[in-house]
Amino acid sequence: MNLARYWNAEADGRIRCTLCPRDCRLREGQAGFCFVRQNVGGRMVSLAYGRSTGFACDPIEKKPLSHFYPGTQVLSFGTAGCNLGCRFCQNWDISKARLAERRSQEYVPRDVVDLAIEAGCPSVAFTYNDPVIWAEYAIDVAKEAHARGLKTVFVTAGYVSERAREDIFAHMDATNVDLKSFTEGFYQRVTLSQLAPVLETLSWLAKTDVWTEVTNLVIPGLNDDPGETRALTEWMLEHMGPDVPLHFTAFHPDFKMLDRPPTPPATLSRARDIAREVGLHHVYTGNVHDPAGQTTSCPSCGTPLIERDWHAIRSCRLDGDRCGQCGTRLAGRFGPHVVPTGGRRTYLGLV
Repeated sequence: MNLARYWNAEADGRIRCTLCPRDCRLREGQAGFCFVRQNVGGRMVSLAYGRSTGFACDPIEKKPLSHFYPGTQVLSFGTAGCNLGCRFCQNWDISKARLAERRSQEYVPRDVVDLAIEAGCPSVAFTYNDPVIWAEYAIDVAKEAHARGLKTVFVTAGYVSERAREDIFAHMDATNVDLKSFTEGFYQRVTLSQLAPVLETLSWLAKTDVWTEVTNLVIPGLNDDPGETRALTEWMLEHMGPDVPLHFTAFHPDFKMLDRPPTPPATLSRARDIAREVGLHHVYTGNVHDPAGQTTSCPSCGTPLIERDWHAIRSCRLDGDRCGQCGTRLAGRFGPHVVPTGGRRTYLGLV
């Protein structure tokens, strides 16, 4: 068992987890909402440390990240459990599972980085379930990755305490934060969490050197109102700036939300149009076939710079990090060359 950080002893004998805004108070033997942080002998232990439910080599665009070394592969892995209760969770077989219910493999940080290097991945992504709940493991893997020249990616819902947030992102190069809605009611009813801490995380990230992109899963009848979309994008423009990429992605019925239809592509296109009208420079659509909505264009002259089809790159007109047409610098992190890719995932075990 691995002793966890982010907890305090309470006067009544319980311990309080301070990792996320839930502040779970646990008696001996109890685990938190996330299933993987438990009171054992009056101390908090991380049951998820070193336990992966599987690995895959993904295109970085699948995280989704469109401005972080596009065209590269990233070693992706997760554990089990989650600190949110989303009724629509599309990874529910992992996020809603206890480790005892999922086959898992034991990998110390060095093993994870060895696997990434052997697979030819220049970065490691903490993903599938929310890595906030296994922060200690993610931090230790990130340290090992950086020591050996790899980048790190944190895919999260951003529901994390201030102290843990600072610790985690001190070791991350990029993140995609899932902003699930722009109403407190949606967060409380549909995700069993709160919106305000997520907005705090996003505002804070915008002031750091961590490359940040945002995803909004658009669910028919719940968070697809054009007024909400406009409010969300206006908030992003004011608090994060025009160059933070925003991804509107399509919902499909899953888990406890089987009564909603899939998101029509036209709804995503409308959301994208609103965001661009508001003033965001880089707005994408996902989980649908929409080459125009997945292409990165120059914010100055409009030249298509990285043309995509799903997660595959078809062409690139970048000169380093600049538009090959007008020379405008493109916000993001880029290598010397972006080459066409197949955009496919390769499974390395379980998941």
